[in-house]
Amino acid sequence: MSGEGAAVVEVFDASDLRVAVVAASWHTTVMDGLIAGARRALADHGVNEAPVVRVPGAFELPVAADALAGHGCDAVVALGVVIRGGTPHFDYVCAAATDGLGRVALDHGVPVGFGLLTCDTEQQALDRAGLEGSVEDKGYEATAAALATARTLRGLAG
Repeated sequence: MSGEGAAVVEVFDASDLRVAVVAASWHTTVMDGLIAGARRALADHGVNEAPVVRVPGAFELPVAADALAGHGCDAVVALGVVIRGGTPHFDYVCAAATDGLGRVALDHGVPVGFGLLTCDTEQQALDRAGLEGSVEDKGYEATAAALATARTLRGLAG
């Protein structure tokens, strides 16, 4: 399982951070779990207000994340899922979304929590979605990582 050896991120007060979540709309059950995980992480860290912006799919995540990062967010969390099919579409969408989200982070100096699941099967996505019976909660993990990185960047600037 990909979660083996995962970093332990401490919970801290991030209530002074401006955070937004951008989430794809495909695969409703998986997305509901990822968004719920992100909301749990935000609540655990004291972030009470964080808009959730919905886009059609994973390919659209970078452009929305770019807009949010450019409008004062201290961190952006990107959530989506792409499940392999029988064509190269999977490879193109995954590469474009991943490269685009990385570019957003570097161009704006704003952490982007990478909650884009790139799975071979729907079951793999369900296992990572933070749902009852899931073995991982990638929505929570991506959000906690973005918050921790935002805190680190503030410390570097200080």
